[in-house]
Amino acid sequence: MARKRSGRQEAMQRAVMYPLDWLEERSGLVGGVRYFLFRKVPGDTSWLHTLGSATLTAFLVQLVTGVILAMYYKPDPRSAHASIEHIQHDLTLGWLVRGMHRWGASVFIILMFMHMGRVFLFGAYKYPRELNWIVGVLLLATGLFEGLTGYLLPYDQTAYWATVVAININGTAPFVGPYLATLLRGGAEIGPDVLARFYSLHMLLVPGALIGLIGLHLYLVVRLGVSSPPWSREAAGRDPDPEPPPVRSGLVQPGPRAAGVRKRPAE
Repeated sequence: MARKRSGRQEAMQRAVMYPLDWLEERSGLVGGVRYFLFRKVPGDTSWLHTLGSATLTAFLVQLVTGVILAMYYKPDPRSAHASIEHIQHDLTLGWLVRGMHRWGASVFIILMFMHMGRVFLFGAYKYPRELNWIVGVLLLATGLFEGLTGYLLPYDQTAYWATVVAININGTAPFVGPYLATLLRGGAEIGPDVLARFYSLHMLLVPGALIGLIGLHLYLVVRLGVSSPPWSREAAGRDPDPEPPPVRSGLVQPGPRAAGVRKRPAE
């Protein structure tokens, strides 16, 4: 009976592993995912090192809920607010999906600031991780712009006038400010076309830039590894403590009497 059970288990295991083996043989994706998930990290890492993963999780929640909301949202000035009310009150669990997307945006921004603060305080932006720090700064700016473009989509009084203020502030920037304000407005003044422009930016251009920057950020993290905390012995600029010399037998720690006597080979 034991042999039959072991044979069945092996057959089931081969059946389960066959798709993964097929995919690995033709693409190598399984090995790449395994290398990404199962890699060495410093032994003195803490929960503060999980802020990056928490930020990535918040972005994925925003991505999924945003796709669901886009199926019912109408980017038209006359029906945008009505479609939001329809999602909020008429659709099954629509209030939950919109609430997750609305409040998740704030959580995403807060986690990005906390993650960057941890990286700065731990000195993880130093050599050889300067490029990853620059990518993180671009991610923060892109994430803030994503929040700006999404704030107008409910198209109520609060969203409209807050967008007017934001565009006017951007218009005061030196040199590129007027051109940037004209690009965001879609003309000399804010009109009905600005909603479609913000919707396309919020759903297509900015998420694509975020996905690309996140992919580059993760690649650099995997390539360069996770930095140790400042108090770690392996932190940058701190040499590890020298290993003590091997203990020899002598006056302090005498060895056995016959330790140094060599035995003659038997004739």
